Amino acid sequence: MTVDNASMGDMLAAAVPMVRTLNLEFIEVSPERAVLRLPDQPEYHNHVGGPHAGAMFTLAESASGAIVLTAFGDQLSRAVPLAVRAEIHYRKLAMGPVTATATLGRPAADVVAELEAGTRPEFPVSIALRREDGDVTGEMTVVWTLRPNG
Repeated sequence: MTVDNASMGDMLAAAVPMVRTLNLEFIEVSPERAVLRLPDQPEYHNHVGGPHAGAMFTLAESASGAIVLTAFGDQLSRAVPLAVRAEIHYRKLAMGPVTATATLGRPAADVVAELEAGTRPEFPVSIALRREDGDVTGEMTVVWTLRPNG
């Protein structure tokens, strides 16, 4: 399955209302990497004027979902991707727009091989949150699974 930035954005915005609510922008989406952007929006600021922690969590989780759907889109007829757990670390104050860059923590072929062997694979997705100057403001790991249908 080849997905361009616009179609992945449209698909996730239709399936996940928070993507629409936060006006997330899809900068790059491939099976190897997904980059999403949270625009600077005062209605989603925290008490110090930067993006709220919940908005940044949603940005990062959405980037992880975009890479998972792109990397495993050809498996959707037999398995549903689900987030199992997530851990986030806020490192520096984020101000202005924030981008989230997600990368798979295991080769997709290894995950699919486990699914084909009849197991329910789990795999991490690492996400770096950055402000416009490139400084990393947060890091998140989301562990996903492919739950077999039926």
